[in-house]
Amino acid sequence: MATVAIPACTSALLLDIEGTTTPITFVKDILFPYIREHLEDYLSTHWEEDECKQDVHLLKKQVEEDIKQNRACPVHALDQTVHTDEEKAIREVVDNVLWQMAADRKTTALKRLQGHMWRAAYAAGRIKGEVYQDVVPAIKRWRRQGLKVYIYSSGSVEAQKLLFRYSVEGDVLDLFDGHFDTNIGAKVEGKSYERIAERIGCQPEEITFLTDVTREAKAAEDAGVNVMVVVRPGNMELTEEERAHYNLITSFSQLEVRGST
Repeated sequence: MATVAIPACTSALLLDIEGTTTPITFVKDILFPYIREHLEDYLSTHWEEDECKQDVHLLKKQVEEDIKQNRACPVHALDQTVHTDEEKAIREVVDNVLWQMAADRKTTALKRLQGHMWRAAYAAGRIKGEVYQDVVPAIKRWRRQGLKVYIYSSGSVEAQKLLFRYSVEGDVLDLFDGHFDTNIGAKVEGKSYERIAERIGCQPEEITFLTDVTREAKAAEDAGVNVMVVVRPGNMELTEEERAHYNLITSFSQLEVRGST
């Protein structure tokens, strides 16, 4: 397997999760079905708790924003205070969440609720975070070579931390210097990567971003960030043009710091 040099100016690696550190099947076949199967029970159990109330409030704000932007969505009040029928209110939240998931939306409100549900599942041992076998050894090597390593995912920061704290490799959360989610901006917008660079305290060109999604790669590139596109089983097929344009890797083990052995 050919080695690929990390750009010499790199001081920080920024990693996507789904399709990059973790198989897409883990998200599609385990995490998302868990939400769909347990959502109504979870809301019924936690409905009167402050955290759940805040989650529902954020979903309500998202609905208001969708209506304002003329986006199609199930129109529900999503507000516990205006319903006497708790079951009806819960059903409306369930309908909205399932609609967002079916549309593959990345709203912060959705990701927050999902993160709270996954936290309970991880802590109870019902789920373990999957990571590719090449990921942990490579990150340990990069850190020994002086690089910082960050995560940037559409999933909430809390969901990211849960995946790595309760991973099949054990608790590997300490391998990361920080986490970013959609609160910093969408992954397909160049400004998001500029904000990340500012937050890290470096220039965009000092970051190398690893992702399987070329729209994200283009946004990062537009911001001046170095990009590697990760090709894993089950990831979206790349066009010939994309294959020619981007540096491609199939394993983290291929990436080497210039001058290292």
